Formats: sequence, structure tokens, C-alpha cells
Amino acid sequence: MLEYHKSIATSNDSHTKEAVSLVESYPRVPLTVDCVIFGFDEKALKVLVIKSDLAQYTGKYSLLGAHVKSNEDLANAAHRVLLERTGMKDVYLEQVHSFGRPDRHPGGRVVTTVYASLLNVKHHALSITDHELNWHHVDQITEMAFDHKEILDTCVRWLQKRIQEHPLAFNLLPKKFSLRQLQNVYEAILNSKMDRRNFRKKFAAMGYLIDTNEMEVHVTHRPGKLYTFDFEGYEQRKKNGIGIDF
Repeated sequence: MLEYHKSIATSNDSHTKEAVSLVESYPRVPLTVDCVIFGFDEKALKVLVIKSDLAQYTGKYSLLGAHVKSNEDLANAAHRVLLERTGMKDVYLEQVHSFGRPDRHPGGRVVTTVYASLLNVKHHALSITDHELNWHHVDQITEMAFDHKEILDTCVRWLQKRIQEHPLAFNLLPKKFSLRQLQNVYEAILNSKMDRRNFRKKFAAMGYLIDTNEMEVHVTHRPGKLYTFDFEGYEQRKKNGIGIDF
């Protein structure tokens, strides 16, 4: 029995050495993560960007990113980057895409995996603002360092698709919200003006809005009804393949 276990251990060691040898034969390509943090503020979709610290891109904006440590999971690296650059914790990040064009970095080949998030700017204060870190209107950013404009555009399309299929918008609103506020979110993210009547008919047909029998107060426009979103009903219907269909 002892000899049998020794044989297995020897075999495992051999397989491990073979795997290590194979990996060592691969080219060394740096791996990074970039974070695209979208923020909704009043009626605008914004994104967190910093000024690039690379001389070649002086004055240009860059996304939040850094290399992945050798013993680090990709998601953990993204959360570390966000914490180190902004001071923000407990932010949900979703992996969107990887970018690996050989010439995307002027210093050599670097592959990056991109994570994105959408949050309410008012609920997440920046405790670190190095390199002029700040929120900027997405539609006002026309040029960026590296291929970061391409990455940003990809993430905008990802976000626009997500908001039409998932209840992301309701995480940006107060618990009780008006249909005007809800439409503002969709118009900002989809970058499109919408017909008020058609918008409201769409959401009424979904059956997820609960009338609170309350009205807006202290507003400069005509007060509107206040609603809440039926998250429980959404989760139940989602099991049957019925979600947000905008």
C-alpha cells in the first residue's frame, strides 16, 4: 500500500512538472485590469477618469487600471484598483470584456480585462483624487490614452443593453421615485430623448411599479405620483424568463 501511494505521488509530481514546464514555455505577456465606473448624477451619465501619468499621453484622460499580481484573482485585482485609486469599497463590479490588440500599449503587448459598474454619484464619495480623478460626462469625452476610448465605448454599449434587460435603473433612484425621475435615468444612459406617454405605457405594461399613493413634494415642476419597484415580483417572474423588456 505504501509503495502504491509513493507511485501516485511520483506520478502527480511528474504531471505538475510537465504543467509548469508548459507554462514556462509560454511568452510573458503582462496582464492588467481596467475599471469603468459609470455614475448617474441628476440627468447625466458620467464616468470616473484620471489624467494619464505617461508622458506620451500628457493631458489625456485614462481609465482606472493597474497590473494583476501573480497570486491575484482578476476580480480581486479590480476591487483593489478601485480601492487604491478612489477609496471606494463594496462596489459591485462586473466583467465586461478583454482587450488584447498587440499594439494597444506603446510599451509592448499588454492584455487587459475590463470591469464595469453603475452607481449613484451622490452615494459614493471619492476619498482619493490623485491625478485629477473626477467624474466627467461620458458624451464629452472624445479622446483618451491608450485604447481607453474604445474600452469606454464598449462599456457604454454593454450598459445600454443591460439597462434594457435588468432593473439597474432602480438602484440609482430613491426608494420612492417619480416616473419623471425614472425616465431621466433611461434617457441619460441610452442617450436618447423618449416620448413621455410611450415610456410610461411600457413600464405600466411590465407590472413592476407599485403606486405608493403619495406625491412628490418641494419640486419646481408639477408634482408627480411616487412609485416603488417590485423587486420581489421581478425575481419571481425572472425565474420564468420574464424580466425587464424595454
